[in-house]
Amino acid sequence: MNTFEKIYEVVKTIPYGRVATYGQVALLAGNPRLARVVGYALHVNPDPENIPCYRVVNRMGRVSSAFAFGGENQQIKLLRLEGIEVSDDGFVDLKKYIWNGELSTD
Repeated sequence: MNTFEKIYEVVKTIPYGRVATYGQVALLAGNPRLARVVGYALHVNPDPENIPCYRVVNRMGRVSSAFAFGGENQQIKLLRLEGIEVSDDGFVDLKKYIWNGELSTD
């Protein structure tokens, strides 16, 4: 499995109503130094219907200004549809919405 495939597999496991950071995805994909690569991989996401890249934010909880599938407003819209509160300036409260990295058991 290549690096992008590992990243996509991690992103697929982020639960509905939760977010992860680029660094967190990189760590779970096997290399904590690849946060920028995570961003690039998500920018070229081949299957946005099944790989919820909009659930990934930066380490401060900020949505991407370069969200690949419709810009940051689209990312904010998708997060809000899942009940995630996003501030008007594009921040998610990580204390409230961060994924703990555990896989769902349901």
